[in-house]
Amino acid sequence: MRPIQMVDLQPQYARIKSEVETAFADIIKSGAFINGPAVKTFQQNLAQYLQCQHVVACGNGTDALQIALMALNLQPGDEVITTPFTFVATAEVIKLLGLVPVFVDVEADSFNIDPSLIEAAITPKTRCIIPVHLFGRACNMQAIMDIARKHNLFVVEDNAQAIGATCIVDGVERKTGTIGDIGCLSFYPSKNLGAFGDGGAINTNSDELHQRIYRICNHGSDKRYYYETIGVNSRLDSLQAALLDIKLKHLDDYIDARTKLANAYDLALGQIDDVKLPKRLENGKHVFHQYTITSSQRDSLQQFLNVQGIPTMVYYPVPLHVQKPYVGVHHKQGSLPVSEQLCQEVLSLPMHTEMDNDQLAHIIKQVINFYKK
Repeated sequence: MRPIQMVDLQPQYARIKSEVETAFADIIKSGAFINGPAVKTFQQNLAQYLQCQHVVACGNGTDALQIALMALNLQPGDEVITTPFTFVATAEVIKLLGLVPVFVDVEADSFNIDPSLIEAAITPKTRCIIPVHLFGRACNMQAIMDIARKHNLFVVEDNAQAIGATCIVDGVERKTGTIGDIGCLSFYPSKNLGAFGDGGAINTNSDELHQRIYRICNHGSDKRYYYETIGVNSRLDSLQAALLDIKLKHLDDYIDARTKLANAYDLALGQIDDVKLPKRLENGKHVFHQYTITSSQRDSLQQFLNVQGIPTMVYYPVPLHVQKPYVGVHHKQGSLPVSEQLCQEVLSLPMHTEMDNDQLAHIIKQVINFYKK
């Protein structure tokens, strides 16, 4: 049996190696490394996959979030509602722009922002909501969009972990990231659609926002050396775009492979009293960027599995509202109890497209063995 990894990218690469080598050779021969045809082709194909109007590729997922907020022309002191149970980038860009993050607790079963708590957090300074589709599961976007429309708020979807996920909004099945005003993607190598380095993208159905986003990504310029606004330098290089375009063709197959693993985990672990499985949407698709369980014995389980050669990860050990840069911003320890409890109990098991049956069986067997003790 091969050593088990949280993410095993080499076998995935082996399946597309010839395609990648050919694409890279063509780009090297052309010399079009920046904003070349490969970038434009990938943007077009990604827009078609997402079923949205516009995609602008950028340097990474954090840039995508920052540029999205910049495109909304928010002012310092404006408040942005989001979740404390997420990677720091979501809140980091809010603070970097002089905005105020307002944290709302999450649902214990979905790990996503709890829409029933959002309205109580809205003030005259609130301008935007950033729902995070954590671990590959869509937020309750129907409820979030209803609130946003009622209070005239922007919605920026942090879709870094959930490309390909779906949910029902206004009676129509939609892909996450295409429901609010702007969606943000990360192509970090471990993501379901991962590059060979950093990469990101921003998508929207608004022509006006698309123009602003494109301009901001390019130093605030529509025409070289002529500047309309303050911008940044954030772009996806042609080599990464070519790779991602190849992987995009296989993305639904990658998602299917992850779903089969999740089904096997569910079936085998569902009878363990102390293990709570990741909850799926009744009407929608979970793409399982992570397979995350909760257990009151999390730390002991993690130590046991490590001895058995099974890596695991805790996403995330400390919620953002009690982290040093964010503490005191509307909340303190004890104020968001669900997020705080989840940080003590969540554990992500290995999840990737190349896991074989022997590896899966070993993981399941050892989890069961732990609870038999």
